[in-house]
Amino acid sequence: MNLKKPKFWDYKKPNLTAYLLLPIASTISAINSLIKNSNQKKYKIKTICIGNIYLGGTGKTSLSIKLNKILTSKNIKSCFVKKYYKNQIDEQKILENNGKVFLSSKRTDAIQEAENQNYDIAIFDDGLQDKSIDYDLRVVCFNNINWIGNGMTIPSGPLRENINNLKNYEHIFLNGNLENIDFLKREIIKFNSKINIHLATYEPINLNEFKKNEKYLIFSGIGNHQTFVSMVKKNGLEVLKDIEYPDHYSYTKEDINKILIEANKLNCKIITTEKDSHRITNFYENRIKIIKTELKMVDENKLLKFII
Repeated sequence: MNLKKPKFWDYKKPNLTAYLLLPIASTISAINSLIKNSNQKKYKIKTICIGNIYLGGTGKTSLSIKLNKILTSKNIKSCFVKKYYKNQIDEQKILENNGKVFLSSKRTDAIQEAENQNYDIAIFDDGLQDKSIDYDLRVVCFNNINWIGNGMTIPSGPLRENINNLKNYEHIFLNGNLENIDFLKREIIKFNSKINIHLATYEPINLNEFKKNEKYLIFSGIGNHQTFVSMVKKNGLEVLKDIEYPDHYSYTKEDINKILIEANKLNCKIITTEKDSHRITNFYENRIKIIKTELKMVDENKLLKFII
């Protein structure tokens, strides 16, 4: 079951609903703080965790793929490690299309297998809050538009942990289309003046397949829908309408038919993401165009010097 995140999570300030849920959020935070790090295990293989504090849509998978591509180009044997979730088959397939993936219900089992197969570096797509692993490098991802939402933890807000915990991290990635960079840097420094801030943008890699004189309806069931819309518009495509679904949404035939009918009314073409394409049946392949993207680091050497 995929639930769309509440709109109040992304208000600039908490509303009444957020405060009413605060006792639950405080209880969850207290329980999490009691989980100790003493049982964290260190591995021979170098471990890099690409995680987030804001729940979903921060570019973890895109950054993991980009990092693996860079390491592979330097003849470093790297792989992906991901915890298995039934509702994240789309992300798992995308990772499999871009490298070796070790998948398990327990990350510790997956990383052990990667170590047994003599990989040099394991890139964890998610797992920042997993206290069973002593990562060599931890990277926190944020979306430039969503940032920290209303600043509160689940269920009062979208944060997995208190934003003050940024003081415990050394690297942060701001992913998007370079929106709000100056503001975000000022905010980040308030929590950790020594943290390394990295920037990345989403770049379409098959833009030549789309005509700029045509009009489009775009839809997605990803965590950063507005960033997707912004990227499409930024690259000169005219968007008449955009439709947002919950992250990892399982499309039904009825859903797609409604989209096709709406596009027909507007007399426009349809675009969605590569991630969404894995949740759409082959029957619609010729009627829905897929825009493929790649995360481009503004200064990849800045991160690589901490890895290599």
